[in-house]
Amino acid sequence: MKKYAIIVAGGVGNRAGGSVPKQFQPVDGIPMLWWSVRAFHAEDPDTKIIVVLHPGFFDLWDILYSELPEADREINVHISCGGRSRLESVKNGLMSVDAEAESYVAVHDAARPMVTAELIGKGWKTVAETKAAIPVTDVTSSLRKLEGEGSVAVARKDYVEVQTPQFFESKLLKEAYELPLTAEMTDDASVAEAAGWKISLFEGSPYNMKVTNNFDIKIAELLLGKI
Repeated sequence: MKKYAIIVAGGVGNRAGGSVPKQFQPVDGIPMLWWSVRAFHAEDPDTKIIVVLHPGFFDLWDILYSELPEADREINVHISCGGRSRLESVKNGLMSVDAEAESYVAVHDAARPMVTAELIGKGWKTVAETKAAIPVTDVTSSLRKLEGEGSVAVARKDYVEVQTPQFFESKLLKEAYELPLTAEMTDDASVAEAAGWKISLFEGSPYNMKVTNNFDIKIAELLLGKI
């Protein structure tokens, strides 16, 4: 099985505070996006890792990369140019993926730095059996659906929370991304589903949280190395 990992780090916002986007901010002394690189490399050093960056931050990344520990700089990564949206960034990253037989690709958001080699391994195993697989976790909060000016309660057992990395047969995802992209497509699974593919679910991890603000960064620093 030939494996590719696209790590999406093309955002330009700074909701997490600081002078640079969150994917470049240090988490326990290491740029946030690099934790995901480490996880994919630890799961399988032969995985081809593609990091998608906004072109305006290429120079910054060169500096941050040069400051990584020597062992990290031995991990080979390919840098791809980000697009105007997440979906466009993924589409750009897919240009570096070969759509050959027995080739699989995982797409992961750099804002989830606590992904583990164990979760990644589970994803590769599931996608080899199903062609399209995503990690999910149970919804633990009560949910309400907005209707007009009011709202109604809905059963949380009917919903799951979607995470990344999301795993696909490479040819499947590349062909799906050639179709028109719409605002309703919020992740790679929705792109593949719109192309007619069935999405399989596997158990994600509550630790695989998405970092959106400075408080989340502090939580990530407490948990990294303990999961």
